[in-house]
Amino acid sequence: MGETDVLVVGAGPVGLTAAAELRRRGVDCRIVDRLAAPQMYAKAVGVQPRTLELWDAMGLAREALDAAVPMLGQLLFVDGEAGPRIELELPDDVPYRFAALPQYTTERLLTEHLAGYGTAVERGSELTGLEQGPDHVRAALDTPTGPEEVLARYVVGCDGAHSRVRRAAGIGFEGDAFPEQYMLGDVEVDWDLPEGYGVRAVHRAADGGTDDLLVCIPLPGVRRYRMSMLVPPELARPAGDRVAHGLESGGEPELHHIQAVLDRLSPQPTTASAMRWSSVFRISHRLAERYREGRLLLAGDAAHIHPPTGAQGMNTGVQDAYNLAWKLALAVRGIAADGLLDTYHAERHPVGEEVVSRTVRHARTGIEGDPEDPATLLRREAQLLINYRGGPLAEPDGAGGTAAAGPAAGDRAPDCTGLRRPLAAYPVRLYDLLRSPNHALLLYAGGSTASDELYRFAEAARTAAHGLLDVYAVLAPGTRADGARTAWLRDADGSFRTAYAARDGDAFLVRPDGYLGARLRIAGPGAAVAHLRRTFAAVDA
Repeated sequence: MGETDVLVVGAGPVGLTAAAELRRRGVDCRIVDRLAAPQMYAKAVGVQPRTLELWDAMGLAREALDAAVPMLGQLLFVDGEAGPRIELELPDDVPYRFAALPQYTTERLLTEHLAGYGTAVERGSELTGLEQGPDHVRAALDTPTGPEEVLARYVVGCDGAHSRVRRAAGIGFEGDAFPEQYMLGDVEVDWDLPEGYGVRAVHRAADGGTDDLLVCIPLPGVRRYRMSMLVPPELARPAGDRVAHGLESGGEPELHHIQAVLDRLSPQPTTASAMRWSSVFRISHRLAERYREGRLLLAGDAAHIHPPTGAQGMNTGVQDAYNLAWKLALAVRGIAADGLLDTYHAERHPVGEEVVSRTVRHARTGIEGDPEDPATLLRREAQLLINYRGGPLAEPDGAGGTAAAGPAAGDRAPDCTGLRRPLAAYPVRLYDLLRSPNHALLLYAGGSTASDELYRFAEAARTAAHGLLDVYAVLAPGTRADGARTAWLRDADGSFRTAYAARDGDAFLVRPDGYLGARLRIAGPGAAVAHLRRTFAAVDA
């Protein structure tokens, strides 16, 4: 019988992220997938700016940026007439933009990244049973070499809409299916529409509803797109009584099926060619009742499924895994506070619920019909507005006399540029400091010098975090670094003070997943130690 700390089931982007983040923290981990080889389908294509921020922290941003293409916006056509153009423009405080990257490339990059930690995906290994005990999970696998049992402390189900982990946990998955069926095709076309823009072309029925649809997402290549459209009657299939979501097996659409839709809806006469793959697919919207049952946890499509509108699905799942992995690593090491793993459901389930609701609404009305302010809507689609305010790991607003301005506890920690290190001749970003798997403590000093109290505060916090805390003093332009007892940076252009509304004596605790846990005042270490006890077990005297 094999043993491991964590068994990850499913080697899509979500499972690979979970495994890589666990291995980065030294957790023994196995990852299995029932497929003998990765699928070469461009299923999930859109990569949100927030996901690129996570990949940056993981050390994967360069490879992703090399392989991806920009997603600049969307061209809308209704009954052949051009509608309003959506420009995917973000302010300069956001370090990354919207991108398009085929899922098989994403999986390849993550697989190679995981291999750097000495872990390979065990392909052709299918989960056939799970049995929970008080301190372990017994998993039965059907592997290429025969049946195997694995004893794991935890199992993470990243095994999709038809998750066996979810079913074994007895977790409900309520929702419904859209009646429409769709087909996908990865093709090239010869139109001269602007590069980098998606295309959405619809035909309105007499009652104002949509009776014909074409959605094209750019892919790497020359005028290459992943196209989705309503399925023709001859390819329609019955849904059966299972969860109807994702690609369907059976007859595949041929190039002439794609061309027929282009002939009806393309904004310019065009010919499709070089079809790499095609499939029929269905869409459902469902949400798991809970993301945890004892030692079984769910992430990605195993926890939530919804329309692909706005490219939210894979990105939400990757953030699930990123949120879970650091907490699971502390639990495996035996230094997690009681209830830390419960915060995974508390924080991520509301996010999944909101994403399901929003994507269903956008699938029915189009994102262009959303009443939200365009700038706010764009940040939400970029997944930059996800927050855990009021959650179990977020210090209440105003704790320790902190200012009301700037990011609140539970918000994404903003990046800032123009920081200077004493031994570097070039400016650095704050995110350069947040690539560690640890928590980070940012201490702002705006007086004449950094006080002794600041350093006592830092040492007490580091001890409360079992040493898993990176400390940086951020000094205002006029503050001297005399006798500095921790790493420090100069806020040369004031960008940190502006982004965080920082005052002399403010402390900012940033979680390993890049969210602000607390804004505190450096007035004795008690507040920092108390906050960290939400995450870490008490340190033995």
